Amino acid sequence: MAKSLLTCQTLGGVPIGRSRDHHETSSMKDGHPIFAALYDQKSAFAERRWMGERRRRLLSGARGAVLEIGGGTGANLAHYRNVDRVTIAEPDRFMRNRIGPKLEEARVPVEVSAAGAEALPYPDGSFDTVVSTLVLCTVPDQEAALDEVRRVLRPGGRLLFIEHVRAAGSAARWQDRLEPLWRRLLGGCHPNRDTVAAIEEAGFEIETFESFYPPDPLSALMPHVQGSATVRLAA
Repeated sequence: MAKSLLTCQTLGGVPIGRSRDHHETSSMKDGHPIFAALYDQKSAFAERRWMGERRRRLLSGARGAVLEIGGGTGANLAHYRNVDRVTIAEPDRFMRNRIGPKLEEARVPVEVSAAGAEALPYPDGSFDTVVSTLVLCTVPDQEAALDEVRRVLRPGGRLLFIEHVRAAGSAARWQDRLEPLWRRLLGGCHPNRDTVAAIEEAGFEIETFESFYPPDPLSALMPHVQGSATVRLAA
């Protein structure tokens, strides 16, 4: 049986509930302890320089009941505003353990779950918004994860995403060469996935889309995309 801890605080006179509900459903028993320990420190510069603003812009489009897959150490929490609740599904226990302090930054009710994106323990149509930020590169089975995202979205719901994706030409070939080492060092990340195509193949219609290169020394190997998608309606 899942154990949960619920606390309530007040923001502007409105009670804000935050819960931690650890469903031990993930096959990732060990996770990535070193990557998790260094994640916030190593990403702090990017968050200040560009990623924090990207998160803010992306999550301004979140509405209703929100599911965030692969929530990591909780970097998105401070950016949620006009939503009813947020469920963070993070199967890596080392990442998940670092979310706790950031719950104090949240302005909305938050539940933290150990569920993996490929097997979400939620009924069909449970969420209005699903969020994926730098996650679809790391899930072991991207196709299964996107099928689950589509399943748990309500009709008219949206997938909001920031992902780094496969490059073109020689940069893509370098991504292929580096992928085995990259994956071991960076928490299971596959830098060479064509994630936008995978989203469309999973039955989504791209709604908004922007491609960009972050101001980073390795930017040529890390083209990024930001956008939203809705479930494609049957013909």
